[in-house]
Formats: sequence, structure tokens, C-alpha cells
Amino acid sequence: MKTLVLLTAALLLNMMLPQNSPAQDQPLSGKISGKVLDEKKEGFPYVSVSILQAKDSIVLKGTITDDQGGFSFPKLVAGTYLVKYQVVGYSDLIKGPFSISKERLTIDAPAVGMTTAVKQLNNVNVTARKPLIERQVDKTVLNIENSALATGNTALEILQKAPGVSVDKDGNISLRGKKGVTVMIDGKPTYLSSEQLANLLRSTEGNSIQSIELVTNPSAKYDAAGNSGIINIKLKKNSNFGTNGTVTAGAGYGKYGKWNTGLSLNHRQKKFNFYGDINYSRNKRFHVLNIDRVNETEENKTFFDQKSNSLGRRRNMNYKAGFDYFITDNHTVGVAVNGYRSTGKNDVDVSTAIGSQRFETDSSVIAFNPNDYKYTGITYNLNYKGTLDTSGQEINVDADYSRYLGNPDNLFENNYLDRNGQVYKAPYIFRNATPSTVNIYTAKADYTYPINKKMKLEAGVKASKVNTDNNSIFENFIGNEWQNDVTRSNQFIYDERIQAGYINVNKQFSGLTVQLGLRGENTNSKGNSITENKVVNRQYFDLFPSLFVNRELSKNHDLGFSYSRRIDRPDYESLNPFIFFVDLYTYGIGNPFLKPQYTNSFELSYGYKKMINVTMGYSHTSDVITRVLVSDTTKKTLFISSQNLAVRNAYNMNISSPVNFTKWWTSSNNLTVYYNEFKTPDLLGVPYKSGKLAFNLNTNQTITLDPNTKFEMSGFYQSAQVEGTLSLKAFYGVDLGVSRTFLDKKLNVKVAANDVFYTQKYHITSALPGQNYRVNERDESRVVRVTCSYRFGSSAVKAARQRSKGSDAESSRVKSGG
Repeated sequence: MKTLVLLTAALLLNMMLPQNSPAQDQPLSGKISGKVLDEKKEGFPYVSVSILQAKDSIVLKGTITDDQGGFSFPKLVAGTYLVKYQVVGYSDLIKGPFSISKERLTIDAPAVGMTTAVKQLNNVNVTARKPLIERQVDKTVLNIENSALATGNTALEILQKAPGVSVDKDGNISLRGKKGVTVMIDGKPTYLSSEQLANLLRSTEGNSIQSIELVTNPSAKYDAAGNSGIINIKLKKNSNFGTNGTVTAGAGYGKYGKWNTGLSLNHRQKKFNFYGDINYSRNKRFHVLNIDRVNETEENKTFFDQKSNSLGRRRNMNYKAGFDYFITDNHTVGVAVNGYRSTGKNDVDVSTAIGSQRFETDSSVIAFNPNDYKYTGITYNLNYKGTLDTSGQEINVDADYSRYLGNPDNLFENNYLDRNGQVYKAPYIFRNATPSTVNIYTAKADYTYPINKKMKLEAGVKASKVNTDNNSIFENFIGNEWQNDVTRSNQFIYDERIQAGYINVNKQFSGLTVQLGLRGENTNSKGNSITENKVVNRQYFDLFPSLFVNRELSKNHDLGFSYSRRIDRPDYESLNPFIFFVDLYTYGIGNPFLKPQYTNSFELSYGYKKMINVTMGYSHTSDVITRVLVSDTTKKTLFISSQNLAVRNAYNMNISSPVNFTKWWTSSNNLTVYYNEFKTPDLLGVPYKSGKLAFNLNTNQTITLDPNTKFEMSGFYQSAQVEGTLSLKAFYGVDLGVSRTFLDKKLNVKVAANDVFYTQKYHITSALPGQNYRVNERDESRVVRVTCSYRFGSSAVKAARQRSKGSDAESSRVKSGG
């Protein structure tokens, strides 16, 4: 669309130009050619270039640059000319004068570099606004910073709006229909379990996020973990000279009130850059969980109708601080610290009606199950970046230490009533505390060496050490005192060491780019169940090759192919051989014998005019780690655990296209169609196979009402799908947002409404034959929020860097509650 607009403008310009000028009486003979470069010194396509008469600046001709940034004006008469360069978001340039004469008919103008437009307005930088969703060669970028839809939302809620991303009821993230996503913060793996990661993302406020990057097939430079790709969340970092900052405050209401506030500060001098931010939020919310199931044996059937209502109060704080010291223009060292703290309390009421026939109650259990939790995490980072020469030779070094603490405490008070609602036996009261400690040490170094202008070598090494200490303490309330239940209490210690190295070679040919990569990882792990005296030792070395090929077929068409092999290690929570109770009849259990799963991924992509992108992918995963929800007919309970199913074959097609309907209405759309096939020769004693064709649709509409006001709408639809042994019904949601700036753009006010039609709810049944249950679940998803932010201080020239830690992959496997 952008290309079409520029072409149309150029044609109209030529049509409106005067057809007779003083110079046109002379024979046409000369030519002026040149090239335009972007910030990376690469050819800049689709730049508008005009030729002007030097004496009066009258525009004579117009054109746009080709895919390599080149342009040419042939058939010029003798005379003196200027060349003008224009592109949206960049400063206009005028070069020349250039003189055409009989002695010099052909002129090659010097290559011109375009720079981003920055305009000073009362100490506020006004730059070109990036689109909400931006397609790049190797990734998709969500530019969250200026989006009204991020208003008051957390990182987890924002991810639900991302193209091709889905988040289930427990906060587990899928990308293009596949689980096993590695989540990174500022380029660093988080090393957290699924539950801890979900809590970290719930604790990260949207106003602290700059952008979110989606990488579906990473190169060997990245950790091999994550079979479905990488999601990198980049936090804001103000890098203006002088002292400046932003203060933010917001409030929201659904069924209960919520509020958030934040402050970011930055001080930049020639040699130093100090920065920091802190965000705090309080959230009161409800959660409804209903489970209708049948426990069936050869002798009889027992019907359970469980209704659970939870009222939760959560307080979140996340922070970041650090400084960079610029030793010289080419060498920088820095230190950084970031962390979070999440505390909360849930009051849960559970009513379970039990009968020998449906809709008939023989007895019931009325339970009050309050729980509280506190999770904290902190990461310290020391880093160095050195640019060794002007050719781009570079080295980056990072060392990290991370520590995570969790302390959830659950109380279960169960009262037994007969069919008449009368107490018929003593209540069963017990409590379960599961404190945990995770320590992570990582160090990595990355080196880049440009062999020549068209060939580049990347290499690096990394080492990590992880130690987790988990306790599960069960106590029963007997005789008016708490007594330890040694049969269910346990301690589990897990140690893991990984050494890794990689090499990437990138070569550019005429219209063809090829990158080959190889990564090796050596893993040593030990899981020790202290109470049960069970030890699981593992040692394995793996190679992870990768290949990327991109071919420009023509000006408007390009084709790409990629392949990579990846690994997913079990998260630390899944390895714990503990029982985690939801209520008396519903619980989860860990599996210390889980093995890693391996995936081979292939992708074929096609792009049309850098606008329409189509990707087709296939992946094969062995020893798939899958959650299995089954009934225990003996205990008449429902439990969930993780197991290694045999094989998963995943097929997907992704179509994405930005559409500019008008200059004030832009749209970004993404459709993912996928089919996940699970096969195992033995599950509950019988062969099992499941699969279902499904799709995910995302659309984002942005309407610019005036220079200070913007309206946004975001919608998604997730079709019915099968995930392992679970069958999920379709669900969808629509969000609306509007933002307006005041006081010379210093003050910004955003209003957003999430799940406007209140449709985000989950319906789950079993894909396993003989398992008869239905799970219905919903959260307080319809919320209206108002957020105000005010920028103050200096906003002079920007110049700083964004760092990434080396510990992000390990942290993504730590439990984070909430």
C-alpha cells in the first residue's frame, strides 16, 4: 500500500508539472543517477526522489528508489539541478547542485544516507510513529509503547492480542498453535516454570513495555530451548541526554476496582547513563471454575458437580535500574538489576454435589479454601560491549545471577453434608505450604566478525548453573492442633548445568542470502527426591543445526526457507514429585522422570511487496511433554500431570497483511491455520491419537482522528482445538482503546476496554475415550481502564543501547505463582 501511494504521488506529480520549461528547447541528453542508504548503510527502497531546477527549485521530475535504493533521471537537458529525497519518518534532504553539460552528460551522485526525523517542540521529541504491528525479515514486532490497548494491561494480557499467540486459562503460551515458547526479557531467557512465568508477566505492567518481538524459527545464536519459537519482551529505556522521566497513573473497573502507577527516570551525560523505573499495581478480581464429571466403574456411576468461586487480591511491583559507562565511543560497560515482587490472597468457596444419578444429590462437600502467596525474583547483570573496528567486528559479554523465592500457603477446610444438608461427619481440614528457592548463574560471550562486505561470522559460548530447592509441607488439623503428614510431605532438589557454543555464517549473493548455524549443548542434571530417596541423573550432549535461505525472486516477490532443531527441557515445577491440590477432588502431581522433548522445524515463506507474508511450517517433536487430565476411578478424583507422549506432528500456515485503507485508517491482520497430531502407543494402557484442524485470527485497526487523537480496536478468534488429551471449545474477544495527547504532547490520556462483549471463557472436555468431564472457567476479563502519563525533563539527542541478559532461557522454567 505504501509503495502504491508513493507511485501514485509520483505519477500525479509528473502530470502536474509544466510541460514547457526554458530548458526544454535543448536536446535531451544527460542523466543523473544515485543511491539512497538507510541507517544500516543498506539500500533504502521506495524513497521519493525529485529533480529540481537549481535556479528556482521548480520540481521537474519525480520517481522512487528501487529495492536496492537506486534511482535514475535520464533525458535531462543541459543545466544545473538539485536532487531532493523524501520518505515518511525521515528528514528531507536536498543535494547538489549538479551540472549537465556537453562535457559531462552523466553524473553519479554520491550515496545519500537518510536519518530519522526528530523535531524539537517545547522540549518534546516528535518522531515518526511506528505501526502497532511491524513485519521484519526474521520476526514480527508489536510496538506497544504508544498503543492505547496496552493501557493498564499486563504483559500477559497484551500477549493475548499478539498475532499467532494464544494464552490458555493457566497462562500457558502457544505460538502458531504450538506450546513450548521461550519467553525473554530484553533478550534474556527468564528461566521460570510456566506458573512462575505467568505470574511474572502478570506483574509486568504494559506501560513499562516498549515492544514485543515474535521469532518463530530462531538461529543457532539463541538457546536451543523453545520448540515453537521465542517471544522477546523489550522494556522501555529512556536514553535522552540530560535528566528526564515519565510518571504514570491509572485505574480500572470490571466487577471490582484496580489501579496502577509507575515512575521512570533517566540521566544521561557524555560518559554515563543512569536509568531506572518502578511500577506498582493492585488488582481485585474474581474467578469461576465449574467441573461436571462422572466417575464410572463396572459396578456404578458417581456424578460430581463442583462449583468454585474465587475472589483474589493481588499486589505487584516490578523494577529495573542500572547504568552504562562509555569508556570510549567503541567500548561500554554496564550493570543492571531488575526484579519483581508479587503477593496476594484468594478466598475460594467450593461446593461439590455428589450423587448416584445426574441432578440428584446424595451428599455434598462444602469447602472454604483460602490461600496466600508471595513470589519475589531479582537478577543482577554485568555486561560489556566492544566495537573493535569500523568494519563491524564486535564482542558482547554478559554475566548474570538470578534468585527467585516462592512461598504459597494453602488451607483446605472440607465440611461433609448429607442429602438434607446436615453435617454427618467431622470436617477434614489440612494445609499445604510449598516454599521454593531457585538460584541461577549464567555467563556468555558473543563475537561478530565481518569477513567482507557480504559475509559475516558469528560465534559464542555460554555456561549456566541452576539449583532449585522445593519443599512440600502437609499438615492435618487433628485434636485442635496441626500435625505433620509425613506420607505426603516431600523435599525435592534439582541441579542442572549446561555448557553451550555456537557458530553462524551469513553469506550474501546476488539476490540470495544464506545463513548456516550449528549449536552444541551439553547438559548434566540431577533430580533428588529427599523424602522418597529417589534420584534421577541425566547427562546428554546435543547438536542443533539451523539453515536460513532468502531469495529475492523479483522486485515484488521474495521466497525464504528455514530449518532448525530445538529442545524443550521440563520446567522445574513439573519435575517436582509433589501433589498440588485445587480442592479435595482435584489436584496435580509432578513427574521427576520427565525427559526433554526434541523438535525439527521447517518453514517456507513468501512475501509480496514486503506487505503480504505467507508462511507454511511443519515440525516433528519426539517425547512430547503434554499435560494429561484424567479421572482416578478408585479415589474418584480428577488429576493432572505431565507425561512424555510419543510423537507430535504440527502443520501450520500463517498469512499476515497490513492494510492502509486511507492515510488515517491502518489495519494489521493475521491468520494462522494449524493441525497438531498427537500419537502414542500407550496411554492408560491403550494406543492414543488425537488431532484437529484449528485456526487463530487476529486483527488490529488504528484510526487517527487528528494529530493528537488515535482510536484502536483489537479482536481475536480462537477456533475449537485439541491440545494433547484436552478438547477446547472456541472463544473470542474484542478490545477497544482511544488515546489523546495534551500540553504539547507531554500529557497522554488513554482509555481502554477489554473483552467488550464478555466472551472470553474456557470450555474443556476430554479427548480421551472413557473420560467423562466438562470444565468451564472464566475470569474478570471485561474491564475498563483509564491511564494518564506525563513526560518531563530534557529530550535532547538520543544515544544509548538496549542490553540483554544471558539468563532468560533458564528463568522461563521457574514457578512464579499468582
